[in-house]
Amino acid sequence: MNQASHTLLLANRYGEIHSVAFNPRHASLLALAAIIVIAGSILFSGFRAGINTEARHQLSELVALRTLIQQQQTEIVRIHKEAQGNLDALALRLGRMQAHMLRLDTLGERLVQQADLDDAEFDFNMPPPVGGPHNAASHSTISVPDFLSMLEALNRAAADRETKLMALEQLIMNRNLHARTLPSGRAVEHGLLSSKYGKRIDPFTGMQEHHKGIDIAGKEGSRIMAVADGVVTWAGERTGYGKLVEIRHGNGYVTRYGHNKQPLVKAGDTVSKGEAIALMGSTGRSTGPHVHIEVIHDGKQVNPARYLNN
Repeated sequence: MNQASHTLLLANRYGEIHSVAFNPRHASLLALAAIIVIAGSILFSGFRAGINTEARHQLSELVALRTLIQQQQTEIVRIHKEAQGNLDALALRLGRMQAHMLRLDTLGERLVQQADLDDAEFDFNMPPPVGGPHNAASHSTISVPDFLSMLEALNRAAADRETKLMALEQLIMNRNLHARTLPSGRAVEHGLLSSKYGKRIDPFTGMQEHHKGIDIAGKEGSRIMAVADGVVTWAGERTGYGKLVEIRHGNGYVTRYGHNKQPLVKAGDTVSKGEAIALMGSTGRSTGPHVHIEVIHDGKQVNPARYLNN
């Protein structure tokens, strides 16, 4: 069955007429195809526009997320540096505390020795005994600022204790030095007081005189000992004293030991309390083996009996 066809006449600008034959059904199909193509193009363009918008949105979110990650990484680095700085500061403070504790232990051990205290009672190598009932309700976690504050307070307390202990050590040293340089004790191991300090009858003239020291009789050749630490300022012959040893002790004290058989020290020697300085004899103005002892304080003779045990 033949389909109907139509003829379309068209004229150009020159007046020429052309005829175009077309089938209406084919034209409808072409129009429908064109509409479908146009609609598909519009839908595809819209789809692509939607995809591009979503892609741009997702890309924006990705950039924002990447920026946030970089900020977090920067913050982590900052926190790490700050934490490392706090640890370094804490390590420095702990080092100072250890130095303080070492000095305190050493100082404490010296004080125990100087003060003649019981080593077992004052053992600085052992922590002091502590104790008490358990109280779980009072337990709490110590924060870092609280810990640093406690550490700083402990450091100040240790420095304060060190200053006070050093002052105490100086006091004990001065006291010990005073005790070592103050004439005291015995000048001979075995002897007999044969003449006191003060007025007496001179054994050679029979007249009353002032005896400037004390005489201790003993066996010839027995040891004569220094009654305090000091420096020998004379060791040799002196008129009336025979062979004399003189010792300067400091704090204004000087002692003299006369009529010796033989000095055991020389001028300039440093002697300790109880050290043998001469052998007993009867040189000089003497009636028999003995030692004449004088104690001089600030340039004046004083009674040796106030200091010595003989």
